[in-house]
Amino acid sequence: MSTEPKIRCNSIWKLFGPHPESTLAKIDRNQSRSQIQQDTGHVVAVKDVSFSVEEGETFVVMGLSGSGKSTLVRCLSRLIDPTDGQVLIDNQDITTVSQSELKDLRRHKMAMVFQHFGLFPHRTVLDNVAYGLEVRGERRQPRLEKAMEYIDLVGLDGWAEHYPRELSGGMQQRVGLARAMAVEPEILLFDEPFSALDPLIRREMQDELLALQAKLKKTMVFITHDFLEAIKMGDHIMIMRDGAISQMGTPEEIVANPADKYVADFTEDVPRYKVLSAGKVMQPLNGQVIDPNGPSVAHSAKIDSLIDIVADTDLPVAVLDQQGAVCGTIDRSIVMKSMKGV
Repeated sequence: MSTEPKIRCNSIWKLFGPHPESTLAKIDRNQSRSQIQQDTGHVVAVKDVSFSVEEGETFVVMGLSGSGKSTLVRCLSRLIDPTDGQVLIDNQDITTVSQSELKDLRRHKMAMVFQHFGLFPHRTVLDNVAYGLEVRGERRQPRLEKAMEYIDLVGLDGWAEHYPRELSGGMQQRVGLARAMAVEPEILLFDEPFSALDPLIRREMQDELLALQAKLKKTMVFITHDFLEAIKMGDHIMIMRDGAISQMGTPEEIVANPADKYVADFTEDVPRYKVLSAGKVMQPLNGQVIDPNGPSVAHSAKIDSLIDIVADTDLPVAVLDQQGAVCGTIDRSIVMKSMKGV
């Protein structure tokens, strides 16, 4: 496996207005978004954003409406061209490739799932799912066979010959997911894919996508305005505000140490015991000798999974690192404090 990130963005800027390139060349890039708009009449949608996504991980971009997250994901696929900066896919800067190379990238390496499904109403579920393969020039029988595989994979067995109007919103989004996956892309981009769904269906789709990701190990960039969805779906989260990055880290890092009030407001209602791990709240050993035959937990175990273990003993419980060595201890009082958010 390559040591290079699958996706790397370097100093992405996107301005909307009559002369974005010349405006960006002239402005003080440290000015605020509102000041730039007031001085130039240009809107800064994305402001000096840099990040990387490792192969096989789910990277969540999260922020409120107008934060720049959807513009950013469109820059990744060049549905929108960035005003400045680099977007590297497998170390190739796609902001410099030709239209034919870009078309090939979208047909073979990258696929996108949108909030509003984008299904063709006059096509059956089967033909909708097979559409990307059709555009790629694959013969009818092989593409329909492959489309059927992905229809089954997303739990729509028996619905292949139905039309989108006959499906619920959750089922339509499953069709959109199957269509994106049928071209077997290495990268999947999701722009608030579940935000139009009812809460119960939304949770079901989140669980479905997590189960599919566990099998397929795709590189995914997932856009959302919902922090609970972000911490559920993401290996890493980048929180945006006014086009710029407010904080980036694992869900645990962000919940435990929000960078500012904007981020802290998102984390306020998060059940910390579902996010924090034993390693985050453990006590260091400080020379303490731990019974090797006593209870132990993994460094990465979430607090909510430790309740029964600490309830059954008055002794400290060993916390083990990735190599199985004791790196700290946890006890009933630590777990209870973590449950209360202390």
